[in-house]
Amino acid sequence: MPEAHTSTSDLSGRTVLIAGATSAAGDAATRALLAAGAGVIATGRDAAKLAPLAALGARTETIDLTDEAAVNALAERVRHDGPVDGVLHLVGGWRGGGGLAGQTEADYRALETSLTALRNVTRAFDAALRASPESRVAIISSTAVTRPLAGGANYAAVKAASEAWTRAVAHGFAKAARDGDTALHAAATIFRVRALAGLELQVADAFVALWDADASAVNDTMLEIAPHPTSV
Repeated sequence: MPEAHTSTSDLSGRTVLIAGATSAAGDAATRALLAAGAGVIATGRDAAKLAPLAALGARTETIDLTDEAAVNALAERVRHDGPVDGVLHLVGGWRGGGGLAGQTEADYRALETSLTALRNVTRAFDAALRASPESRVAIISSTAVTRPLAGGANYAAVKAASEAWTRAVAHGFAKAARDGDTALHAAATIFRVRALAGLELQVADAFVALWDADASAVNDTMLEIAPHPTSV
C-alpha cells in the first residue's frame, strides 16, 4: 500500500497536467494531487500504463509529447474546460556510461526527448498557466548538472538545458506580471535529485506544497530534494 502523503495543501478546483505520468513518480504525484483535491490530467505514450491512474480518478491522455501538433491539440481541448493551474514534468530517463567516448548520438537523441517534451508542453500551455489565478510548473532535474561526469555528459547536458528552459519560463511569468502591473501568480521551479528512485513521495509532496508559498518565493528557484536522514 502506498505511504501517506504529508502535504495538507488544498488544491480544490485546480487542474494539473503531469507530463510523463507512467512512472512511480507519476503515480505518487497523481495520488498526492488527487488527495489535495486537484483534478489531474495524466499523460503518457502507453494507454495500458495510464489505466491505473485513470482508476485512481485522473483524466488520462495517450500522447507523444515530442509531437508539437499533438501537444497543441491537447492544449486546445483542455482550454475549453478552463485554466490549467500546474504542470509537473516527469519525462526523462537515463542512458550513459562508457566515458566521453561512450556518449553516443543515439543516447543523446533519446535523452533529448525530455527537453523537447518540456518545450512543447510549456509553450502550448503558457497562456493557460498565465490565465490561472495561481499556477505552478516544476521539472525534475539532477545534481549532475553541478558536477557533470564524462560518463553522463549527455544526461547532464540535457538536464542543464532543461533547467535553462525552465528558468526562461519563470522569466516569462515574471515579465508578464510586471508588464501587466499585477502581482506574480505563476511560478516555475526546478527540483534537483541525485536519483529519483526512492524520492517519489517527497517530490510529489514538494510539488503540491508549491501552492502553499507565494509565487514570488518559488519562481525561478531550485530545490534540492534528498533522502530523509536515517534515524540512528
